Amino acid sequence: MEKIASFRVNHLRLKRGVFVSRRDRFGSTVLTTFDLRFREPNNEPVIDQPALHTIEHLGATFLRSHEKWGSRIVYFGPMGCRTGFYLILEGELESPEILPLLREMLDWIGQFEGDIPGAAPSECGNWREQNLDMAKWEGRRYAEVVKNPQRENLVYPE
Repeated sequence: MEKIASFRVNHLRLKRGVFVSRRDRFGSTVLTTFDLRFREPNNEPVIDQPALHTIEHLGATFLRSHEKWGSRIVYFGPMGCRTGFYLILEGELESPEILPLLREMLDWIGQFEGDIPGAAPSECGNWREQNLDMAKWEGRRYAEVVKNPQRENLVYPE
């Protein structure tokens, strides 16, 4: 079998950032998958599971409710390696085009108070595993990169 695209990225040189992971075409529709890398793989500890879960709930709620982008959101969810998230959007997009959206999302997560959306037994299969404080911390840390990205934070390493 051919090695999938995400396994061909040099994870030893990969920095935190916003990367175009792949583009898929379905007729005239293009879907762009973004790699939202919160942690440097194999160089930093992975994201704590409860924080990861909370970011997933908050991020998905924010993105799907967004006035401009909401109708173009296909998916937002964690990577199995727990170093970040995948965001799939309708359209042929580049990383800089979604930076304002990500900044808004991270600001919203950072200011969020109250009940975590979807964190109820009837709405989530593991509703108790949440950590809002750590989700906010992870969001602030990732925002450092998203607010002032360099080339290494926007383009996969060779």
